[in-house]
Amino acid sequence: MTTPQLPLLLAIDLDGTLVEPRKPVRQTVIDAVKRAQAAGVRATIVTGRMYVGAKPFADALDLDGPIVLYQGAVLADARTGRFEREVALAHDVGLRIYAAAKEHGLHVQFYRDDRFYVENDNEYAQLYARTSGTSPVVVPSLPDEFAGRDSTKVNVVTDAARTPDVLALMERVCGRDAYVTRSNPEFVEMLNPAVDKGVALRLVAEHFGIPMDRVMAIGDSYNDLPLLRAAGFAVAMGSSPDELKAEADAVVGDVLHDGVAEAIERYVLPQPEAGRAAG
Repeated sequence: MTTPQLPLLLAIDLDGTLVEPRKPVRQTVIDAVKRAQAAGVRATIVTGRMYVGAKPFADALDLDGPIVLYQGAVLADARTGRFEREVALAHDVGLRIYAAAKEHGLHVQFYRDDRFYVENDNEYAQLYARTSGTSPVVVPSLPDEFAGRDSTKVNVVTDAARTPDVLALMERVCGRDAYVTRSNPEFVEMLNPAVDKGVALRLVAEHFGIPMDRVMAIGDSYNDLPLLRAAGFAVAMGSSPDELKAEADAVVGDVLHDGVAEAIERYVLPQPEAGRAAG
């Protein structure tokens, strides 16, 4: 399968796509992204991470312009980290999530100003800290700390085996008042219902003046469904769930087999016509 036209914007999820969680991005992938940029293709990352956790990858890829953070709740400048747009989760919804999490003995985190807040610095907080590259802010009470202030997102960190049940619980608790999604196997994240990765990707494309049919997106997990649906050409990693592969125009290798580099070589970089037809 080939794209009708070569993409002008490449949107890449981070964990499980660009990089194996909590490991550095592979040089093969960096080189492929930079070849695409040298050919005139814009690139951005689209992630659930905070800016502090995304910055090393933005720097490694030498990104310039907006990147998508917090599952689409934030657009930030890749170089400075300045939040250009933030759509936070309403405080009253955050309190409902907090109450349900506490009732079920779950670890919950609130966010503001690119920092994450917890009541206990436990194994779940440290798991997230290793992913985000920053330490938690421990407070006696999240409701008191965030009194009168919305949270960028709310995240429940749990054991991977419990994630489906926690996801179902949070969907019941939030209803239509939040966008509830899974990202890493241990994370269930709640955001303002007006945001997702697809909405944010459209804003990035608009910033660069690129039509959506010239955008290629690559993702690997449930939170990437809106991303792939928004893009003109959608690529799923080989490790993706079947629901994601069903939405994709192409499937490439997993993160350990440099699937992003494969996607760029096959669908982004100009190739001889015979080579493209064979692909």
